[in-house]
Amino acid sequence: MDYGNEIFPSPMEAETGFTGLSIMAINPQTQKFCGHLDIWDSIQNNDYFSLEGLWDFITQLRIYKTPDLQTPQYQILKRMGSYEIRKYDPFLVVESKSDRLSGSGGFNNVTGYIFGKNASSEKIPMTTPVFTQAFDDGLSDVSIQIVLPLDKELDKLPEPSGESIAIRRAEHGVAAVSKFSGQATEEIVRSKEKELRSGCLFARYNDPGRTWSFIMRNEVLIWLDGFTLE
Repeated sequence: MDYGNEIFPSPMEAETGFTGLSIMAINPQTQKFCGHLDIWDSIQNNDYFSLEGLWDFITQLRIYKTPDLQTPQYQILKRMGSYEIRKYDPFLVVESKSDRLSGSGGFNNVTGYIFGKNASSEKIPMTTPVFTQAFDDGLSDVSIQIVLPLDKELDKLPEPSGESIAIRRAEHGVAAVSKFSGQATEEIVRSKEKELRSGCLFARYNDPGRTWSFIMRNEVLIWLDGFTLE
């Protein structure tokens, strides 16, 4: 019996995949495999031909446009029907105070840093996504963040030119993630947050001025403490 995950690329930047159990049957006389059963985490009916399983596969074929830029590295530990559990590698961010979870306040501050408005006038490649993070339920403390390239080291980055900008290492490991498309309003982001739980990180992957809304990739993330696979 094995617990694992599989991700399969499909046309037009869609991905399909599942996590769950593979139960292998062995003939005790020949000691050879004689059958197996896959149990997906994302469905209840795991019969050999399951309409629920077919529908789960079809719904994963939604197209999302992810820019060809560096992004934080993660592994999908478990995929449920409406969300994924991911394990993220640590990454660096440059951040500034923002106005609201789906807003863009402070964006010019953080992009200014990577475009050369720093102590050494160094230009840093753009990455994706742009995060906005709420640190409290009332949304009185929100930051906007840009992920820095994966080959950058914290002690070798140029110092920010202004006090409104900070650079830090994000050490979080495991997150529950809900992915959706379209223009992300505050109401939609908060509803996705409530589907997971209070306090979240909102990820936007696309330039809203250059991307059709129906293929935009947006995500709401909730960091999980002490998560273990059962």
